[in-house]
Amino acid sequence: MGYKFGYYDEICATVQMAACPLLGDNQVGYEPTCYARNIEVRNALIFQMATLIIDIIALFMTIIMIVHVRSKYTAVGRKEMVMVFYIYFVMIILDFITISGIIPISSVVYPYFVAGYLGLTSAMCWCLMLNGVVGFQWTEDGTAASLWTFRLTSLVIFGLMYFISIATFKEVGSFSKAHPIGLFIMYFIFNPFCLLVYVVLQVIVVVNTLDEYWPLGNISFALVFFVIGQVIQIFLSDKICEGIKHYVDGVFFGTICTLLSVMMVYKYWDSITKEDLEFSVDGKGNTWEVKELLNEDDEFAPYAGQAANTVGYQGVSFAQTNS
Repeated sequence: MGYKFGYYDEICATVQMAACPLLGDNQVGYEPTCYARNIEVRNALIFQMATLIIDIIALFMTIIMIVHVRSKYTAVGRKEMVMVFYIYFVMIILDFITISGIIPISSVVYPYFVAGYLGLTSAMCWCLMLNGVVGFQWTEDGTAASLWTFRLTSLVIFGLMYFISIATFKEVGSFSKAHPIGLFIMYFIFNPFCLLVYVVLQVIVVVNTLDEYWPLGNISFALVFFVIGQVIQIFLSDKICEGIKHYVDGVFFGTICTLLSVMMVYKYWDSITKEDLEFSVDGKGNTWEVKELLNEDDEFAPYAGQAANTVGYQGVSFAQTNS
């Protein structure tokens, strides 16, 4: 049959996506030809168990990244970048809920959770793209103008994707489950476009403002991991599933690649931002040691012995060094 623009039938036949049961011209929606094995826990079926483990790991890794970003008090774009990881954190939780079967597909609230997940994916891509503009100093980072621009526009993108999703699932007006072109454009065109713009902007920032280009390696790895994850899910998931005897499918590898991509974005941001040590907080006193031998002809040489192993004003120590 082949992949067609604006249609999910072939995509959903290849990979198990949360939105697939809500699309199509029948009541059961689209089903993949092959998907990972389910496990039964207290008479309840749990889907995508291996992927759920990766989601749990991703939650812990995201917490670590959030803590590290927040700890760089004087880094440029700190408050703007941490929004991306907040969105990603909530997105993982919704992904966990929707693909695991915790909320059954037949539940009346299932479409709203799926719509929330899809809305967060678009909001995260948009927020990341805006972070790419921070380096151009269109406005001072961390100010109310910058932060509220991020919050309000990301909320608008979330609301737009949420509305399109629900309208498609419920077939409101001209929206159709059989031909969900609006959902297709937002998920497969708009989201990658935002990510591509972010990457291009970061290349420009590094080339024009930094003395070294090695941070481009981090952003390149992020792009490569993302592309690999999407290719595996959309084109190779069923083949992987059949080859590994239904133990895992493309969703498992796609989730891993997404996590690695986000981690490389964090690594890139961390590599191009440096704290201003003048304003950083450090509870330890500075300790200085004088380790160079004084020349015997120096006029202060007679006093060197008196200063040895003593502590001076404000914790400055002078230690005599034996040759």
